[in-house]
Amino acid sequence: MDRLREPVTATAMATERLELLPFQVEFADEMAVVLGDQALHTFIGGAPLTPPELRERFGRLVTGSPDPAVSWCNWVLRIREEGRLAGTVQATIAPGGDGLEAEIAWVVGVPWQGRGLATEAARALVDRLGEQGVRTVVAHIHPDHPASTAVATACGLVPTDRMHDGEVRWQRTVR
Repeated sequence: MDRLREPVTATAMATERLELLPFQVEFADEMAVVLGDQALHTFIGGAPLTPPELRERFGRLVTGSPDPAVSWCNWVLRIREEGRLAGTVQATIAPGGDGLEAEIAWVVGVPWQGRGLATEAARALVDRLGEQGVRTVVAHIHPDHPASTAVATACGLVPTDRMHDGEVRWQRTVR
């Protein structure tokens, strides 16, 4: 299995409406409000984290993976016009069977859902991953989650017949 020669890193990105900013622990308090609605956990389980718990989690994520072959890349979504954080996108990048593989995920706070922000951010993420040499992009989506299904479809991912923890594996070959 190939090892990453240089880790893929999260650098700032911009889309039409969003700034995608690499995680910083300082974002945790605002993100605790963004992610604080229990409705976000309908398909992923668990409960919203408190600000101290989220600061701890962000600290671990910012530090990076203990495995040098794996890169953790995490961004917050800032709506440029509002100057407010509204969600996250993330990618875990590791050697796969056909080159670098990235597992991606996205979440947008309830007040900002339905505006296409997740699609806009996820498309930017997939494009960036392709530029950084990622060959395969995957996402795991609950079969009853139409919003995430729509985001994955808009990013060119297609469902496979593989399941993981009750979620369908979606996949796209980027390059």
